[in-house]
Amino acid sequence: MKNLKSCIEACLACLVTCEKCITDCIKDGNQDCILLCRDCADICALCARFDARGSEYAQDLHDLCAKICKACSIECAKHASHHESCKECAEACKKCAEVCEALTSVKA
Repeated sequence: MKNLKSCIEACLACLVTCEKCITDCIKDGNQDCILLCRDCADICALCARFDARGSEYAQDLHDLCAKICKACSIECAKHASHHESCKECAEACKKCAEVCEALTSVKA
């Protein structure tokens, strides 16, 4: 249960930082970052909800969430020197990916 709580917390933190990053990137017209952050925010929200209710399908989402979070972390890191929100997002995405992967390996 502790692992699920950690995953929910990481997903929600990632969701919030993605939304902040989207707002800043809209101002700059950075479409690649915006699109990845939108995907990441959506999958993190879904993963957190599935974990919260103990869905039997949550495991499938952990894999996808980790994959999208990794991609978003890489993209946001490219802009970290220009935007604090991108730096924070890259870090939150990386942490979320790690937590989801750890949960996947526990259940595998």
